[in-house]
Amino acid sequence: MAATEVFQLSFPEPDVAVLTLDDPDKGANVLSTPVLEQLSGHLDALDARDGLAGLVIRSGKPGNFIAGADLREFVKWIDSGSDQIASTCRAGQQLFMRLASANYVTVAAIDGICVGGGAELAMWCDRRVLSNSSKTQYGFPEVKLGLYPGWGGTSRTPRMIGLANAVELVTSGESIDAANAYAMGMANDLVDSQQRETAAIAMIRSEQASKQYLQDRQAWSGPIEISETELGFLGATASSYISQQTKGHYPAPLLALELMLGGAMGDVQAACEMEAENFSQVFGTPVNRSLLNIFFLQDRNKKDTGIDAKNVEPGQIGSVSVIGAGTMGQGIAAANVRRRIAATITDTRPDALAAGVSKILEEVSYNKQIKGADPQRAFEFAPLVNGTTTDSEVAASDLVIEAVVENAEIKKKVFAQLEPLLRDEAILASNTSTIPITRLAADLKRPEQFIGIHFFNPVRKMPLVEIIRGEKTSDQTVATAVAYAKAIGKTPIVVNDGPGFLVNRLLLPYMNEALELVCEGASLKAVDRAAKSFGMPMGPITLFDVVGLDVAMHAGATMHEAFPERVVASRLLLAMNEANRLGQKNGLGFFNYLRNKKRGEPDPAVDAIIEKCRDATQDFTGEQLEMRLVLPMLVEATRILEEGLVRDVRDVDLGLIYGIGFPPFKGGLLHWADTLGAAAIVEQLEPLAGIGPRFEPTEMLQKMAQNGKKFYD
Repeated sequence: MAATEVFQLSFPEPDVAVLTLDDPDKGANVLSTPVLEQLSGHLDALDARDGLAGLVIRSGKPGNFIAGADLREFVKWIDSGSDQIASTCRAGQQLFMRLASANYVTVAAIDGICVGGGAELAMWCDRRVLSNSSKTQYGFPEVKLGLYPGWGGTSRTPRMIGLANAVELVTSGESIDAANAYAMGMANDLVDSQQRETAAIAMIRSEQASKQYLQDRQAWSGPIEISETELGFLGATASSYISQQTKGHYPAPLLALELMLGGAMGDVQAACEMEAENFSQVFGTPVNRSLLNIFFLQDRNKKDTGIDAKNVEPGQIGSVSVIGAGTMGQGIAAANVRRRIAATITDTRPDALAAGVSKILEEVSYNKQIKGADPQRAFEFAPLVNGTTTDSEVAASDLVIEAVVENAEIKKKVFAQLEPLLRDEAILASNTSTIPITRLAADLKRPEQFIGIHFFNPVRKMPLVEIIRGEKTSDQTVATAVAYAKAIGKTPIVVNDGPGFLVNRLLLPYMNEALELVCEGASLKAVDRAAKSFGMPMGPITLFDVVGLDVAMHAGATMHEAFPERVVASRLLLAMNEANRLGQKNGLGFFNYLRNKKRGEPDPAVDAIIEKCRDATQDFTGEQLEMRLVLPMLVEATRILEEGLVRDVRDVDLGLIYGIGFPPFKGGLLHWADTLGAAAIVEQLEPLAGIGPRFEPTEMLQKMAQNGKKFYD
């Protein structure tokens, strides 16, 4: 079957060709093998023409130039040998190099997303015209997939924009906007989106007259002009910074740096060969496979409606009310206002309401460029914020989200007061983090329109939202909640009802085990160090202090009530609360924050509390501590799967990555478990089974061990 033709060739002027990429089968242009083959065929035909002055390459998709290579093809050849991997890199390099050696001027006319392989294609063109749209982004995100640019990105880029700029762009994986691309020298002109083709043709005429593009071709094909002293200084500073950022878990940025430094003194051909030869050092590695897994988790989530039914259309949410003007309520309201959804907020305390409205406007008006509140933004957003104490105004919204204290009876009173005032199609939701939705909906008249929408703190930073469906929640309500969460820039995961839902139910065994380890003889710092060595963003002891030990005890009590056989009622946590050591909120937790609010210091008073709770003085290795922390979480995850709490194993992994910062370089809890194998996990659990049921392998895990199955089968 012939591949779909994705390019359109036109000649707006007799000697200027325009090649427009617009794949009708995809929402975004990607560089698959058929696309690259078609590009090669068009270049063959254009090279054979006489009198061609220039070629413009553009996209037919507004807001999207090329979103990189086709990663599903990557998966197909991920187990290839190093020779085949290097050969594939060379093929891409050689194709794109034709754009820098054609007997005519080549110009990329870019609007929107231009990243990865798309950025490399554009980079090999003689010139680049970028749309000044806010959607235009240029970058090399390959290191975020455990890779580096393999079609000339580490070779051509430093010769075009300077080695220091290229190192920053390639090793960070962050995209830059059109203005920064122009300032850096990656863009040659900035124009309105509709003027791209006209500007590109004008640039071709200018280059034909000046011949500057020929001089640049020659300069960009040779060594980089930099002294050995400068090269050494750049290498040392960049290497130190990258190591600090990656903490040794992500090898690709350092390898990309080494390639750019190592290839600087040679010509671009030699640098490209180094790039191709070394690509197998990152491609197909455990880190690469893990980060690719996360990419596909995210891709699936973007398309997932949250329900299995195909004929349910989500409702439109044009206005939202938030009950409770505390930290969470402010964050939820601000998330809506930032996306220009009108938000009404209420609170029983007038002073808290006034402070909440002020905080919302302060957050949404923050301008990164001036690093503070922007009065113009505040003026624009102010009409979208309504602080009120009137129930009828709160009930007038399409969606009403309760964010009051975590107490079931108080929440039920709020719902009983507001539900009769809601419009027929309105949705009522709770931001509860632990209380079952079915329990909260017990007295409602319309439980089918009640749902949990659990945001994580701080709302502005945390992408995850748990969408919790109660026993009577309708598909329509779920689909609407999922679409709404995506509309405000969040990543929603649908979870069936149950104590702790998904993330908190899995987080508690991990945190609970940290306290048990301390009581068995491990030091606070050793436990935190083991978690961070595994890849967690912070240790569980520090996390207790950040969350608040009173909050943790309340959540733990809820989970202990639900799962008394597996959740230990921690004596240490109780003793810390009795000593009024609540964490960062009052300056005294497992660490002392009175001198430094963000970085705690050891406190002898805590040692005395621990000593009273300690029932053993066991020594642990770092690996033993890691497994003790993670295995209870994994065992609980298999229970969640057995219960059908989530629809797909991928929801567990994405939920933990986005919800608690589970290390991305491990690909998710269940992806990581697959790298060990169920049999090896059961073997590790055997000597720990005597500790308690939380270490006993479930029936699912035992069957997987016997049959050699994987979670991702």
